[in-house]
Amino acid sequence: MKKLLTTIFSRNFIIALLLIFQIAFMAFSIWKLRENYFLVAASISFLNIALIVYIINKSENPAYRIAWIIAIDIMPLFAGLAYLFIQTNFSKKLVVKLQNRSLEYSKNFLYQNSEVMNAIESISPRTANLANYINKYGPYPIYSKTTVEYFSLGELQFEALISELKKAKQFIFLEFFIIAQGYMFDTLTEILVEKAKSGVEVRFMYDGIGAQINEPIPNKTFKKLSESGIKLKCFNAFTPFLSTVQNNRDHRKIVVIDGNVAFTGGINIADEYINLKERFGHWKDTGIMLRGEAVWNYTVMFLQLWELNETKVSNYEAFIPQYHVTGDYIADGFVQPYSDTPMDNENVGELIYMDIINNAEKYVYITTPYLILDNEFLTALQFAAKKGVDVRIITPHIPDKWYVYMIAWRYYPKLIEAGVKIYEYTPGFIHSKSFVSDDTTAVIGTINLDYRSFYLHYECACLLYNNSAVFDIKNDFTETMKISQQITMDDCKKQPLRQKIAGGILNIFAPLL
Repeated sequence: MKKLLTTIFSRNFIIALLLIFQIAFMAFSIWKLRENYFLVAASISFLNIALIVYIINKSENPAYRIAWIIAIDIMPLFAGLAYLFIQTNFSKKLVVKLQNRSLEYSKNFLYQNSEVMNAIESISPRTANLANYINKYGPYPIYSKTTVEYFSLGELQFEALISELKKAKQFIFLEFFIIAQGYMFDTLTEILVEKAKSGVEVRFMYDGIGAQINEPIPNKTFKKLSESGIKLKCFNAFTPFLSTVQNNRDHRKIVVIDGNVAFTGGINIADEYINLKERFGHWKDTGIMLRGEAVWNYTVMFLQLWELNETKVSNYEAFIPQYHVTGDYIADGFVQPYSDTPMDNENVGELIYMDIINNAEKYVYITTPYLILDNEFLTALQFAAKKGVDVRIITPHIPDKWYVYMIAWRYYPKLIEAGVKIYEYTPGFIHSKSFVSDDTTAVIGTINLDYRSFYLHYECACLLYNNSAVFDIKNDFTETMKISQQITMDDCKKQPLRQKIAGGILNIFAPLL
């Protein structure tokens, strides 16, 4: 009874009830309109025709447009009104305005060293072009005086993270999509509380939905952390009111320590990420630690999102580290951290992946937990393989989302037929998001191969060129491949008919999932 009452009066239960009430009220209102059926039907038909013409002529991804057109055709009133709601959402316009304010201000602190760009140009004009694109649309510079350490498992990164946090003297910035109760959270916050009490500025930002996914943190815990001196911020807190902005989640994972060290990758703050809790077999995740100039990009990224709902911009100067003056960091190739926002029309994350695929000469190795491809991305992978590029992709064998797994299998035959080699991580779930190509180029970060990462979420990643970590990422891929199962065309043919049908239907609406 106590557990039942706790559930009934919990925050999530109340929010769910309020959302159901809103949907029920809309359904009831539509049902009442049946009394004027012919007028309503004619109005709906006119609205849907107008919407379909409008959607067809938009510059959005074709798969996204087709999904909406089919939805409107199947559920004319609900889907039509939903699309209108999305297009006229005023809360998103406010977010865009605040974001543009932050981006414009932060440009003053993102200076591209021309000597670094000239050095890349002399080695690889193609990479220089890509770096210029990121510098313009990211917008973040590329650096040379930065070292990168690669972690092949979440537990290895967490161990290094704890060690570095203990050394913090000035400030700590943390940003995660998922936070959950457990050893990871307790260990992390114990150090943060100690640092905050010693005078270190600690800012901790977490996503409003990600914090509710698994073992939510009680409000009293947040209160204690706040009272200890930690500045907490829930990004885009989930509310019981229907809003399209709720679809734009902070999927980034960033830690910055004193402006000299940064962490990023796929690892969140939940015990499954370090294999202390088993959910989908063995959890394979990866990340990197940066030391040097490129850390500044992550400092700026964090501040840009932190101040979205602030009345004024942050004091960036207070967080500029000493290396800008002394320049005493070791150079190891080139490093360019960048982010991607859903509030503009530039798909930075997807286009950088596409550039790597299109310009690969020998190989492209990819790890991703989700494989939901639009036609352009699918064509790029097929074309690269047909040219003779060795294209290999590792996906999970034990998925965390059954419907995404079914959709992925719809792409397997098309990719395999073109020469792409598909592997599933047999021990369990692979959450790593990485690209590595031709022993020169790699990307590691938070960006999945799906519509949510490409179009709806705030994401971040790091481009590496001629950095020693590129080889570490490649070697880890080849070792992971040895314990993974290669998917063949025969495996695709043996897939049960019901799964093929379900996957085909789900694939139609994949851009909206």
